[in-house]
This record gives sequence, C-alpha cells and structure tokens, in this order.
Amino acid sequence: MVLERIDSPEDVRALRAEELPVLADELRVAIIAAVARVGGHLGSNLGVVELTIALHRAFDSPRDLLVWDTGHQAYVHKMLTGRRDEFSTLRQAGGLAGYPSREESPHDLVENSHASTALSWVAGLTRGEMDRQLDERRRLVAIVGDGALTGGMAYEALNNIGHHQLPAIIVLNDNGRSYAETVSRLSERVADLRSDPRYRTARGRVDRMLATLPLVKRVTGAGFEAIKAAVSEAPALQSFVEALGVRYLGPYDGHDVEKLELALSHARRMSTPVLVHVLTQKGKGYAPAETDPEKKLHDTSAFDIATGRANGGRSGPRRWTSVFGEVMLELGDERENLVAITAAMPGSTGLLPLAARHPDKLLDVGIAEQHAVTCAAGLAHAGKLPVVALYSTFFARAFDQANLDVGLHGEHVVFTMDRAGITGDDGPSHHGILDMALALRIPGMTVLAPSCEEDLAALLRVGVDLEGPVLLRFPKGAVLTHADLGVEAESIAVDGLSARRLRTGGDVCILGVGDRAAAAVEAAGVLAAEGVEATVWDVRSVRPADAEMLSDAAAAPLVVTVENGVVGGGAGSELSDRIVELAGVRQAPPTLRLGVPASFLPQGKPDRILAELGLDASGIAAATRKVLADDG
Repeated sequence: MVLERIDSPEDVRALRAEELPVLADELRVAIIAAVARVGGHLGSNLGVVELTIALHRAFDSPRDLLVWDTGHQAYVHKMLTGRRDEFSTLRQAGGLAGYPSREESPHDLVENSHASTALSWVAGLTRGEMDRQLDERRRLVAIVGDGALTGGMAYEALNNIGHHQLPAIIVLNDNGRSYAETVSRLSERVADLRSDPRYRTARGRVDRMLATLPLVKRVTGAGFEAIKAAVSEAPALQSFVEALGVRYLGPYDGHDVEKLELALSHARRMSTPVLVHVLTQKGKGYAPAETDPEKKLHDTSAFDIATGRANGGRSGPRRWTSVFGEVMLELGDERENLVAITAAMPGSTGLLPLAARHPDKLLDVGIAEQHAVTCAAGLAHAGKLPVVALYSTFFARAFDQANLDVGLHGEHVVFTMDRAGITGDDGPSHHGILDMALALRIPGMTVLAPSCEEDLAALLRVGVDLEGPVLLRFPKGAVLTHADLGVEAESIAVDGLSARRLRTGGDVCILGVGDRAAAAVEAAGVLAAEGVEATVWDVRSVRPADAEMLSDAAAAPLVVTVENGVVGGGAGSELSDRIVELAGVRQAPPTLRLGVPASFLPQGKPDRILAELGLDASGIAAATRKVLADDG
C-alpha cells in the first residue's frame, strides 16, 4: 500500500506520478472507514483528496504554512503529515481533533472550525513577513472551501490583500457549495495559458508598451483587455477578484493531481496575491455521499458503509432539533409573517420541512451570521416575525449585531440556539457554552431554557408572542421528556414563563436550568437517601425569572444553581442577583453556582464531560453535600 509509506509531506513529494491515484484511492477508503465508525465530516474531505496531495507536493509544510478554511476539510492533510496511525482516534477523547490543532502537529496553524477567517490570518502572516527577501520568504496559503467565501470577513480580507498587494496564495476549493451557481467554467487550455508565467511576462510587456503610447492610442489599445476577456470567457469570480488586485488562475479540475501541482507551482512563484480556483466534487468516490441531495454527507454520525445510513436508522431517539423543526413547521402554517433565517444550515437546524412547505418563509444567508442578525432586525421592524436559527457556538460571531441592531432597538427577533451547552466530539470551538452569558448582557433580552420536549414547543410558542429580543436554547442530542424529569404527564402543563416546582424539601433549593433540571431532580434523590431534602425548580425562564421561584429560593438555607453553560455571568449569576434584590444583601441565602468553567474544553462525549465538570447528578449532589457540611 502507498499510504503505509507516507509519514510526512516529504514522502508525498517522493512518490512517482503513477502512485498518486493509488494514494488517493487509499486515502478515501481510510477516511470512509474512520468516519463510519466515529462520525465526522465526510463529503468535504472526500472532495479534497487530490487537492491536498497536490498542495503537499507543491509546498513545503510546515515551512510553508497551510491554513484551512474551514478546518473540517483537513482530514487528508492530517493523514499526510504523520498522523495516519492515529486517525482511528478521530474526534475521540484524547484522540485526534476533528479540525487542525497546534497541539497535534507543527503542520497545523489555525484550528479554524468557524468559517471565513483564513484570509485574515494569511493577510496578517504575510504582512508580518514581508521584510524578508522573496526567495527566503515562506509561502502562506489559505485553502478556502465549503462556502467560506460567503462570509463577510473573507471579503474584507480579500480586499485588503489586494489593496496592499500582499503575496498571499488563496486556493478556492469550489465544491458546488459556494460559487457553483455563479462561476462559469473556463476551458483547460485557457486556464493553463493564464497560469503560465510566460503569459504573465508577455502581458506585462504589452502593458508597458501600451503605457508609452499617446492617449488616443492607449484608449484604442484598451481593447486588448476586452479581446482577452472575450477569448477567455472570464467568469464573474475572475472579474471580481482581479478588480480587487488579486490575480486569478483557473478554474482547474480538482481531481487531477498533476495539473493541480503545476498550477500551484505557478502560484508559488508569483510575487503578487493570487487566487487559484479549483473545482472539486464533494463526496467524490463514495456513492452515498455523491448522491446525497442535501449535504453530500457533509457531517454525519457513525454510519453503515454499504448504505451510508446512520447507525440506528430512524428507530433512534427523537432529537431536540427534530422537535424544533416540527414546531417551526406548525408556526409556518399558522403565522403568515414568519421568516426563519439560517446561516447555510437549513438541514442542520431542522428547517428543511418548513422550507419544503413554505419556501418563501426560509431565508438562507450563507455563512454570514452577522448579516443574518441585522437582517432579522430589519425584517422585524418591517412587521415580520424573524426566527434566527443558529448553533449556539456561532451566536458569538454576531453578538454586536444582537446587542446593538436588535437589542438597542428593541426589535422582536427570536434567536434559537441549537446545540447549547457541552456538545462533545467537535471540541472546544463547538461547545455552546457562551450564549446565555452573552444574551444576558443585552438589556431587555428574554432568555428561555426548556428542559424537555414539551417545554421546547411551549416556550417557542410563548417566545414568538413576546415583545423585544428573545433567546431560546436547547442542547444537542436525544430530547428529554416529562418522564426524564420524574413527574407525571399532567404536571407538565405550563403557564407562560412560570417556573415549575419538581420537588419540595427544606434543606436546599436547587434551580435547574434547561437540560440540567433532570440532573437536579436525580441529585435530589441522591441527597434524600442521605437525609437531605431538596426543593428542585425547573427554571424555564432565566430572564425574566419566576417570582414565586425566587421567593421560595430566597427563603431557603442554601441555593444551588446548575446550568449547562459558562458559569461566569451566566444563568446562576442572573438568578442569584435577582434573589439578592428580593431578599436584600443581608437576608439572601448563600448561593452555590455550578456550571462550565472559563476554559477551552477538549472533545469528548457530552455525558463524560458534564460528569467531569460535576454537572451530572452525582456531581451536583457532591457539591451540595460539601457546602452543607462546611456550613454545618
């Protein structure tokens, strides 16, 4: 096997031309096998196999820096840079990360799991190294794909790279999920002509010659550019980037290693910024991914290799996302003014059923969370009912817009945070632990945290009828039900934003937020076996907090707040502040706030991480027991 001989990029460069297709096939087999077992990003990585091989043949990593955007397309890069034998540990606790990681390898520079940042990284790196001579300067390469050029930050960087003529190399992995609809395909003959340095030299000579002609002749000579553009059928992308001062090469067949290597070698020799446009097929080489109409198996849980279907199939437990999608479909039927907004993730956020039935009620803005939020403010002011559906981790990217465009103006925008709290396998960049703390910094923001399936539906319906900004958060994974809270079905009935008392006791009052309510009930059971009786409240609405719940907590000997989010400035801080306001500084009971610490948490299964943080039932009981013992 060729892959078994690859321990570094030097080994890739040493391969004979006839060995490259074999290496590509073996890489695809290895990636499919690993992702089928542990889940991960499949389609994007199958599409960049040949491109990654060519990159490591044309550039000298880690001396030359490769910055992946987005980083989930770097699986092949990991396997070619000495991590082949560890690839079976992908996204597992203590194993390889699902994104580039400096801790893993000197070949990784930027974790970059949030799109559209690589061009800014490379702009800064390039500017910082421009004092070196060109022949000594290492090459700085941004590999941009999976719609990352739909993010505004990428365009800001592209504009600066061109304006300052920073000699950055931009590789656009166009896999049909970004520019496929707007960029025409040039012939290979024209692409090869444009990338040949001899053509650039000739063009420079002609330009210099035209510059010496009288004005009238120069005006006539300007037709040279028009003729050249007509001959090359210059696409919109080429016109756009070259107008910004960035050279354009391509497009190239992204599955032809030899031609890719040649094009990248040409780009390497240029002293000006250059964009190399590469056309790839997402999911290439694996039929279920190639034919997946929505995401090309972009991200997937463990699956059966023969069919491409997730293990467990449709018989698995209901998911929070599915419940959200069902309620949104109902609201779409009922509310004429509803508009759901997503940032390139209609399927992942459960909005495809709504899009199928009411296509005019879904707005996909691409990877542009900032635009999504301010656009929602405009929609709200125009009388629409915007629901912005994001993963919790991406809310931080649009905090300024949520604060000033929505909050300051009091616009009624409903933010729904999927995958809130500890999320697991995708690691520190994807844990959704900041949304509550951020939302609570916005004056007038209502913050809701359902604890079960029934509450997700009820609180979303309440939220769309409120005024001003609203944030509703729910975790990743299997949805909880009233049974998980240990209560009878009839007690699940809710009244607006009221909290729900789940258990009564006189020794401690536990306020469980969102999915931690069930763990709080279980912890109360553990304490009861030890003779400690706890009252447990399902908070439901963090702000405004229920008055009866606050009054009950203010009268307790000890209050414990539990949340699946960052503890500093989070729900516990908000609730304890309200208790102090109610009872007074001297009369308020001591409060133990349990939540996620201010740290970057590694990947791992959510239940395991929550247990390590003391946010499961035994951890809550142990922390409560310790405080009671210290006070006793």
